[in-house]
Amino acid sequence: MTTNGPNVPAPLGLLAELTHRCPLGCPYCSNPLALDRRDDELDTATWARVFREAAALGVLQVHLSGGEPAARRDLPEITGSAHEAGLYTNLITSAVGLTPPTLSALASGLDHVQISIQDSDEASADHIAGYKGASGRKRALAREVVGLGLPLTINMVVHRANIGRIEPMVELALSLGASRVEIAHVQYYGWALKNRATLMPTREQVDEAVRTVEALREAHRGQIVIDAVVPDYYARFPKPCVGGWGRRSLNITPAGRVLPCHAAEVIPGLEFWTVREHSLADIWRSSPAFLEFRGTDWMQEPCRSCPRRDQDFGGCRCQAFMLTGDARATDPVCHLSSDHALVAQLAGERADAAYAYRSF
Repeated sequence: MTTNGPNVPAPLGLLAELTHRCPLGCPYCSNPLALDRRDDELDTATWARVFREAAALGVLQVHLSGGEPAARRDLPEITGSAHEAGLYTNLITSAVGLTPPTLSALASGLDHVQISIQDSDEASADHIAGYKGASGRKRALAREVVGLGLPLTINMVVHRANIGRIEPMVELALSLGASRVEIAHVQYYGWALKNRATLMPTREQVDEAVRTVEALREAHRGQIVIDAVVPDYYARFPKPCVGGWGRRSLNITPAGRVLPCHAAEVIPGLEFWTVREHSLADIWRSSPAFLEFRGTDWMQEPCRSCPRRDQDFGGCRCQAFMLTGDARATDPVCHLSSDHALVAQLAGERADAAYAYRSF
């Protein structure tokens, strides 16, 4: 089965990476090791056109991300153009570099704000972020968001350094007025892959974290929504890549390359079209990179005959390539993969080395 050409369903979401610039150096950042430079970033008018094209294509929501999107001085104009296009706008921010006056200028064009919190312990949070004082600034801006009447999600990226403090992190989110918490165990792409042995929790820590999350959901039912993503390396089945490669969403880099997922550029040989040269509709329907793994025709065994093939779509193509060298292989996270033992081996490799912080 394939879903290429004019019959492909419309995408629902767009991740707009406005810039790779960021004041933080988080060692789990999913941005690529080779970051787009400021001179290569799309200008304000191009982003406005892209948002109009996205809405016409059927996209419902846009996630304004980075890097740190507030590094763009034209962020209010960019946000306003997404709002004018009729898109639900979600600002994904570190909250460092985003001032209260800028936030106020953004508010009329925003529907939602997501702020990352590195830890409940401020010293640990600043160490993880590689920025002294980051934690205090995040808390202050979170209160500004709520004060403006905007819905707030707190995103917690969980790894070995903070996995034992999930409960106080959720309590912090409640105290800040968040309506949702996203507990996301590190996924090993980009800078996180570079720091994998330092970030990797143990099986016992992961199991305890799952129990903690379930208890917190019960304790705070009706107060806050708690979403959690289990780390791939401890899963039995792989996750569908953003709902399946080229099925539900697209990602635009600061320089305008359009990707099926944020890590797709790790796979060699894929041809990524750019919004500088093609319309978003043409890219979605006809870009070689989107067609490469869309649907199920590309699959090898055991995926090809697996009853779950239309649920997880063989798992993550980027992870399959990074771990096996073959982007068409079954994601090794799957227990049916012939390479599954490699995942267990890597999950057992831990180091107490210093972080390799994200930087240009």
